Amino acid sequence: MERVYNFAAGPATIDPSVLEKAQKELVCYQDKGMSVMEMSHRSKEFAQIIEEAEADLRALAGIPDNYKVLFLQGGASSQFAAVPLNLMRPREDGSPAVADYLVTGSWSKKAWKEAKIYGDAHLAASTEDEGYTRIPAASELALSPDADYVYLCENETIYGVKFPELPDTGSVPIVADVSSCFLSEPFDITKYGVMYGGVQKNIGPAGVVISIIRDDLIRDDVLPGCPTMLKWKTQSDAGSLYNTPPTWGIYVCGLVFKWIIAQGGLPELAMRNRRKAALLYDFIDQSALFKATVAPEARSIMNVPFVTGDAELDAKFVAEAKDAGIVNIKGHRSVGGMRASIYNAMPEEGVKALVTFMEKFERENA
Repeated sequence: MERVYNFAAGPATIDPSVLEKAQKELVCYQDKGMSVMEMSHRSKEFAQIIEEAEADLRALAGIPDNYKVLFLQGGASSQFAAVPLNLMRPREDGSPAVADYLVTGSWSKKAWKEAKIYGDAHLAASTEDEGYTRIPAASELALSPDADYVYLCENETIYGVKFPELPDTGSVPIVADVSSCFLSEPFDITKYGVMYGGVQKNIGPAGVVISIIRDDLIRDDVLPGCPTMLKWKTQSDAGSLYNTPPTWGIYVCGLVFKWIIAQGGLPELAMRNRRKAALLYDFIDQSALFKATVAPEARSIMNVPFVTGDAELDAKFVAEAKDAGIVNIKGHRSVGGMRASIYNAMPEEGVKALVTFMEKFERENA
């Protein structure tokens, strides 16, 4: 069977060359007589895998030595609790710790609600009443001068909004969930205190979360009751090997890092990703049938939601698209319509096939 164009939001498409490499080494990794899945995480063979993966990621993203790279498990949602547990600091007068949250979609809202368990998670901005269709302007941010951190989800997978630039938070560190835009374009890690992302969208299989954390934010004085597994210092001191990590997932991440390097790195991927997004948005914007749901200045180049305005017609589109080899195009239930996730591994040919199908569907149904 031929491979389909998989527009899933995550787990998502992985480049076939990576899958073929993993397939080739599945049963016997580099003449070691066993699979990576059978290998001890304490072995020198796996040590080489995780160390090489970290080195390649650091080289790709220009991550300096004063940031730790942690390969953790539990997905990005595990960090919803880890962030406040590690970063919130109760005040000397006994008042609760304060952190600012910018809520621009479902994932930042979930993180905010989780943080409220541990301290004063201040809602510094929200676009929920507008359906999460834009990013709040700098003038709308009610930031706390004494906040321990400012939290945001840089690219909201469900609603397809992305921060065009990071807010100015002064000396307060920014914590960003970048799950659905991770390694889609170059970034300056020094603008972040913490960056983390689940890898199942742009990097590898589900089950791994990569956290990149500035050294001074990895401390022993975490909130009381912080589980050992969620304490960043525990994981950092152990080199991501406090317990058995998701070894296979980390191995595939390493293969994807090498694939990105071979493609020309993040600048090349950014150019491809912007070109793919422009193909799709340009068609939608001139269409008489389809409509984008996000304000142009806040549009994601990774997740593109669009609707016809008719739920029955949307369902017909999804069904007929599947028959045409375009799958997982249905939008999230909170938005409806369709959503095309066009991550790094989605080839331009896939986006062109989608646009061609949309043109045909419009001719037949407008």
